[in-house]
Amino acid sequence: MELGYLTLETGEVFEGVLIGANKDSIGEVVFNTSMTGYQEIITDPSYAGQLITFCYPIIGSYGINAMDDECISPSLAGVVIGDLCETPSHYQSINKFSEKLMQAGVPGIAGVDTRLLVKTIRSRGTVKGYLSKTKQQTFAEDKTIPFWVEKVSTKNIQYFNNEGPHVVLIDFGYKKSILNALLDENCSVTIVPYNTSFEKIKALKPDGVLLSNGPGDPMALKQWFPEIKKITQHYPTLGICLGHQLIALAYGAKTEKLAYGHRGGNHPVKELATGKVKITAQNHGYVVVDESIDTQVFQITYRNVNDKSIEGLKHRRFPIQTVQFHPEAHPGPSDTQYILENFVYQINSVGDKRYAIK
Repeated sequence: MELGYLTLETGEVFEGVLIGANKDSIGEVVFNTSMTGYQEIITDPSYAGQLITFCYPIIGSYGINAMDDECISPSLAGVVIGDLCETPSHYQSINKFSEKLMQAGVPGIAGVDTRLLVKTIRSRGTVKGYLSKTKQQTFAEDKTIPFWVEKVSTKNIQYFNNEGPHVVLIDFGYKKSILNALLDENCSVTIVPYNTSFEKIKALKPDGVLLSNGPGDPMALKQWFPEIKKITQHYPTLGICLGHQLIALAYGAKTEKLAYGHRGGNHPVKELATGKVKITAQNHGYVVVDESIDTQVFQITYRNVNDKSIEGLKHRRFPIQTVQFHPEAHPGPSDTQYILENFVYQINSVGDKRYAIK
């Protein structure tokens, strides 16, 4: 294996051995605290353009299987790990972690002191990193910010027929697990591109709409806020992760970037109506600003136990609900799977009634 280096824009350099695709890569360096689920993580479109640091010390021990990819083509910038396991043991394993990276064209670096790297990110805030065969003496400032949602969103409408209610899934970078969760609830699902207008969605005659997760700054989608607002005022709507942020923004709220984000399968969230704490799967770098929520319009339904940030909203008039976490999990606990079940129940309860503004 060849020596490689991860150079942070703040000057720190981390040495390791290169794995995966043979190419240099630059991206935002983030960390995920999940103990399992590395396959789902590297194929999650929400990581587009990012270098993922795995906190768990050994990656690859149960290999790669044929079922758990969340998208067809991974769009992350690269991975950073501690120990690499090249002898996986699991009855469903068909590939090694390093081989998966190679096939997907994703570079990586192993043998890194990830504990020190995570401590550095936590003290510096999320920083850009350069993954290469050589140490970078200078870090070129690239002020162009790719529009990641456009890169990961579907280009064509996709249909999945079932016997239950028809849900339009607006794809900002959706995970396959969200689709599977809807299909498991017997929904028919139509997946549409991120920029599909209200009129086009109306022509599809949905019973409900789900705004998916996705990568990047939600303000990059500012021009579509009016369309999102119209959609939510006409159909029962659930927003997940980026979808949660977009709905809040469409109704006049604001978002801000966290110092180093919430990424992992162990984030405690309190359901304010019951006082119960749920352990959730999360993957986001932005949150809705508390003071920007009009409490006459939205009720705050969930809060993060650690930093008290908003984790869920419910509209006081329209059948609109949002969550910052992933109720479909994968990877992560299934504590909040009932949110998707309740969404489908709400669709069925509304029936042909519409809550549209006249």
